[in-house]
Amino acid sequence: MAISIDQIKQLREETGAGILDCRKALERANGDFQAALEFLREKGLATAARRADRETSEGMIELYSHGNGRVGVMVEVNCETDFVARSEAFRTFAHEIALQIAAASPRYIRDEDIPAEVLEKEVEAARALTLEEGKPEAVVERIIAGRLAKFKDENTLLRQAYIRDDGINVEKLLLQNIASIGENIVIRRFKRWELGEQSDV
Repeated sequence: MAISIDQIKQLREETGAGILDCRKALERANGDFQAALEFLREKGLATAARRADRETSEGMIELYSHGNGRVGVMVEVNCETDFVARSEAFRTFAHEIALQIAAASPRYIRDEDIPAEVLEKEVEAARALTLEEGKPEAVVERIIAGRLAKFKDENTLLRQAYIRDDGINVEKLLLQNIASIGENIVIRRFKRWELGEQSDV
């Protein structure tokens, strides 16, 4: 099947992959755009995983104010080089992360950031609720695990559904950007303030 320049161009715009990679992906998928897109995304995610141990000492601190100053976010996003730190793609990604934090109010970046005592409280609360509902003993542990996973999905930034596309989570968005930008990227830390909330410090 003949692959058109327009198909290659469209695939390149969607993925940020090179022209040759786009042509090969389309040929491999017999011209099926969606299959080629999925192939390049999977390939990109594998590339991102290989970059995960590279040092990230450059980057930026993104500041975002939402709702006429009712919500404020500060997030540090790191990359490997100052060249990438100044790029439009990297700055756009950092801004998207600040928007995500403003909209979805995560408490932690990754699962391992959740303190053990917080997890213990969530497990206890889930167990009490499950027993109160009179669920059979055989399924109690499974229900507790499900409720704990839901807590993590809602409160952990990388597990949250991306606000612009709930078909992916923030971790997948991060990996896609690592693949398309070509450097390791780390969301280092963030702080979110909301007008009138009680301070935790």
